[in-house]
Amino acid sequence: MKKVLILILIILSVVFLGLQLIQYEAQAAGVRALLMVLLTSLYCLKVSEKRPFFFLFLITFTVAEILNFISWYVDINSESLFDYYYYIGNGLYILSYIFLIIRVLRDMNLVEVIKKFPLHILLLLILDVFFVSIVTDTTQNKLTRHEYSLEYFYNAIIMLLVTVALINFMYRENKKAMNLLVGSIFIVFSEVVQMAYFYVAEINILNVLCSIFLILAFLFFYLQANLPVLKERLN
Repeated sequence: MKKVLILILIILSVVFLGLQLIQYEAQAAGVRALLMVLLTSLYCLKVSEKRPFFFLFLITFTVAEILNFISWYVDINSESLFDYYYYIGNGLYILSYIFLIIRVLRDMNLVEVIKKFPLHILLLLILDVFFVSIVTDTTQNKLTRHEYSLEYFYNAIIMLLVTVALINFMYRENKKAMNLLVGSIFIVFSEVVQMAYFYVAEINILNVLCSIFLILAFLFFYLQANLPVLKERLN
């Protein structure tokens, strides 16, 4: 059953990228939602040492993808209905990343980390603020004040995810932490490219790149989930 699921996931990933390439967006959204459902099922079947917050991350992200797929087949011409899908959908993505951040933080000794990397943490947070401000400003003239605030918070959360994953890797220096960091970096790549596609230039190759980065992100997340949880690396 596990091998069959893995094979189906690989085939669906290729189909998903193919649909993105020929710009069948609604069908691609359906395949993407199905991919998340199957990936979550694979996590439940294959990973013996399950992490509650990682599982919540997968569940919440999957629900957001299903909602995104439904939005393609529901008339959202009315402004209130569009706002419903926009705010609820993005809120679910934000919540999923928050669950992933909590997952990383729960396995760290925060007091030890802060004592060990005070300057690193400060510099990373400053860089996060600059990056989020610069990236989100590209949407300033195309969004309402509330939408801009949501996009700013969204970008802040994904940058916080990368920062936490980077500190976690510096602290542990093991393969599990590395896979988590690489997956988080691909999430940022995917989100930034998607923003460029939505608000800068609707070039289809950007949409395809966004999807490739997202698939790679979840590949590395799944790889790290298969590795055992190690104790904190203490010097």
